[in-house]
Amino acid sequence: MNTIWSEHVQGTMTLYLSRMLRFDDMFFEQYKDVFDLDQNAKLRILEIGCGPGALAEAMHRWYPMAHVTAIDRDSNFISFAKENIKGVDFMEGDATHLPFEDNTFDVTISNTVQEHVDPTAFWGEQRRVLRPGGVCLCLSARKGLHCTAPCLEPTEKEKAFWESIPQQEDDLEKLNVCRFPKSESEIPASMEENGFTNVTTGYAIIDLTPDAPKHSAKMAELMIEAMRQNDLESIQSTRSDHAGEIISVINSKYDERIRLYREGMKQWDTSVSVTMIVRGMK
Repeated sequence: MNTIWSEHVQGTMTLYLSRMLRFDDMFFEQYKDVFDLDQNAKLRILEIGCGPGALAEAMHRWYPMAHVTAIDRDSNFISFAKENIKGVDFMEGDATHLPFEDNTFDVTISNTVQEHVDPTAFWGEQRRVLRPGGVCLCLSARKGLHCTAPCLEPTEKEKAFWESIPQQEDDLEKLNVCRFPKSESEIPASMEENGFTNVTTGYAIIDLTPDAPKHSAKMAELMIEAMRQNDLESIQSTRSDHAGEIISVINSKYDERIRLYREGMKQWDTSVSVTMIVRGMK
């Protein structure tokens, strides 16, 4: 049983909620143009490193005729996905040793996986399991922007709490997180170097601004709750005896943010993510 990622890097709910927002249907047109897949075809799609399943869930909605399979090494992610997402086959599996026969899938897709996996294995295994003419889609998070609501700025209690937490040795490095980072020019070049052709690139700009009128009230509050979950998880991960007190502070701040939103008192906090999409063919 492998639970390293969900217990030491990103928790299940934090990852699911953030990805659910980024793969909301309102953003599909941006992905659709670059994916360039036939929505009416009976495609066999494999997501690699699916986490709790938000992208696979979106692919099932966006390509209703397709059969979607999704794998991840983390047992907690796969258990969550199996319990909460219908219409997708979830299973545990390793990106460097895909448990499938050669020439099995029409499409492979991954989101923020490339930077954690040796390029030869990452691209090579996808070429192996893709059918001739199959499509490889690699999504990679790029630098975005973030602006915090005034009511969510760190309090003195929070600052003191974090100052009291012993600094750990670089745990992410020990866990092989982001060992193979690549620039916007290096990702498509790496795809070509590993045998893919007709490589193209595009970008999806995901604007998560709760106070923007284009967002429904439900969507806006989901954005705020996703931020709350991220902050709560950060506190809980410290396993500090004083975490409970800080959790109360965090919840009070987010309750206030929700109140301000519902009363129309705009904060204009925002998180804008940029996702690079690289597409290649076998």
